[in-house]
Amino acid sequence: MRSHLFYHLRRTSCAALPLLIGAALSLSHPVTARADEATPLPPVSVDTDKMPAGCPLDTTSLDKKQVNAKSILGASDSVGMLSAVPGVSVIPNGGIAGLPIIHGIADDQNSTLVDGVPITSSCPNHMNPAQAYIAPSNVGHVTVISGVSPVSAGGDSIGGTILIDPAAPMFANPGENVAVHGSAGTFFRSNNNEVGTNGDISAATNKYSIGYAGSWERAGDYHDGNDNRVLASSFENYSNSGSLAVRNDNTQVVVRGGHNITPFEGFPNQYMDMLANTSNYLNTSLSGSYGWGSLDGKLYWQNVHHYMNFIAERAGTSNMPMNTNGTDEGYSLKAEIPLDKTDLLRVGNELHAYSLSDWWPPGSAGMTPGTFRNINNGERNVLGTYAELEKKWAPAWTSVFGLRNDTVWMNAGNVNGYDNTYATDAAAFNSQDHHKTDSNFDFTATTRFEASSENAYELGLARKSQSPNLYERYAWSTNGMAAAMVNWYGNAVGYVGNLNLRPQTANTASTSAEWHDAANKDWNVKVTPYYTYVQNYIGVNYLKTDMMMGTIINQFANHDAQIYGFDLSGKKLLLENPSYGNFDVAGTAGLARGQQINNGNSLYHMQPLSADVSLNHRLGGLTNTIEARLVDEKSITDPLQNEPITPGYAILNWRTSYQLENITFAVGIDNILNKQYYDPNAGNYVSDSNINSSESNMALAAPGRSYNAGVTVKF
Repeated sequence: MRSHLFYHLRRTSCAALPLLIGAALSLSHPVTARADEATPLPPVSVDTDKMPAGCPLDTTSLDKKQVNAKSILGASDSVGMLSAVPGVSVIPNGGIAGLPIIHGIADDQNSTLVDGVPITSSCPNHMNPAQAYIAPSNVGHVTVISGVSPVSAGGDSIGGTILIDPAAPMFANPGENVAVHGSAGTFFRSNNNEVGTNGDISAATNKYSIGYAGSWERAGDYHDGNDNRVLASSFENYSNSGSLAVRNDNTQVVVRGGHNITPFEGFPNQYMDMLANTSNYLNTSLSGSYGWGSLDGKLYWQNVHHYMNFIAERAGTSNMPMNTNGTDEGYSLKAEIPLDKTDLLRVGNELHAYSLSDWWPPGSAGMTPGTFRNINNGERNVLGTYAELEKKWAPAWTSVFGLRNDTVWMNAGNVNGYDNTYATDAAAFNSQDHHKTDSNFDFTATTRFEASSENAYELGLARKSQSPNLYERYAWSTNGMAAAMVNWYGNAVGYVGNLNLRPQTANTASTSAEWHDAANKDWNVKVTPYYTYVQNYIGVNYLKTDMMMGTIINQFANHDAQIYGFDLSGKKLLLENPSYGNFDVAGTAGLARGQQINNGNSLYHMQPLSADVSLNHRLGGLTNTIEARLVDEKSITDPLQNEPITPGYAILNWRTSYQLENITFAVGIDNILNKQYYDPNAGNYVSDSNINSSESNMALAAPGRSYNAGVTVKF
């Protein structure tokens, strides 16, 4: 069913990129090394502590050391580690991959790239988003652009950008024949009896590197602050990845492949659980610096087989098998060309082709005798092209201007239900034209004024567009049971697609101000207020209430909306003493508000006023942190989304680590006071069918106290 145009584009692209890689390795115009460089083969590394080029002030970067500090005690969720980043909150979504919210914009309305790849969630509940396919222990660097993302950071989104990259390949130092590096770690968390282990190993010369990284973790159901077991919150996950890297003086090629298995993962805020998820991927990337500039190329493929049903502990549930098969494949080409000593031009072309089949074989009574076709041979293809100019007007003034076009082709085949009770909806859907084409344009502009070595100011403006996802356009059944299976909100609501949805366009104004001491070691403060007006925001209209399911059924619909709020972050060195160590305090705060313009109703998943404050101590290899998480009551909610009111709360966490040569020991306590609290974004507790109807809409309780320990050995 895929169009002949895209078939031709994909064949052409897949054939061209290997030739490009081979040609780049033999280019004869390398950048001349500086006289003070010690090694003749500098690595072209994808892992850097520097911010990506063109990023605004409201960008946060976590290096490998910061990631390790969070993962050593058993962080199982790569996005969950970002909950304290300014502007970011997280929707709990099983134990492996939470869904990000950035400035009030949630899930796949943001752009999440794993090793530069835009992986699509192949599930009507978004149980397997992009971040599910990289274990925290394998993360090398994370960048979060909360506000105005440059067009070079990605398109087809209206929110921020999350870039999650694996650790860069390691090569031998000059004079070494072969260098071997590796690590091994294990951890335990008491609340859900979670255990896990992870490790990596690489062998390299100064031109070649081969490596492997793997992890395993298993957890039972967690318990809340009242020691109540939260049903269907257990999980198990295996992650395996291998890499091969080759470099010469100016070019590096990295080939990564992986196999990930999730045997089961419970979702207490969903009607369904994941009983199998298997993914295979292959990703080839090129990075090079030449006399004319730099080049980055990528060719990728990933396939996912996903199966949903019910974990056995769900009382009173029946058999309802649900299968999904999704494939992401594409390429990206990016070039950075210096125009003169101060100005840079970035250009790029990207193709992301996605195919999806979602079908539900016969199950228990009422779900027979045929196979339910939810999405039949769906396809969503995005061809993106951009140009971006970074111009330095004067030593203190820098601007970045970007223009991008994303052309989106979508289609899906005809559908059917289990039996004739679905015939009316199926016939209505099948009688319409399913092919949709959108041509979306993005424009971004930021200007930064670095007034002195102690303060900087930035203004950003953006117009960003995004077409609907496959479920938003093509989920077709108004039957209460079938509609309730389409839900990535965790709120016990059912959703129906809309073939007439238009792309949503976000118009954003964001300004940032940053102050710090001249050396940026003693103190810093940064504040970012923002405002976004979204034309054709993809929200919902009320359709009906299914009396048998007791479930609200909504249909996706376009509404104009506005979102506004602020981020605040800061840090202060309290004491620097060779005997007692260094003490500092750090914190973030923020909130998001959003309304639908036509009626003033609150948008879903708006973060109430919240703050994170930590007191940190470092002395030699010893690091101590005690942190407080403070969240205000959420009383303004979206009733159409069945959003619960949640009380305010304050929780305390503590962790300590000690590095003894190549061994790091860590212990900690989450939720020290065993507080019973409810994350305002966690949705509703629906996995226990024994709770009464008034309780079925209550908020999902968060985990209670957990004693954690971990150890990592490096060699």
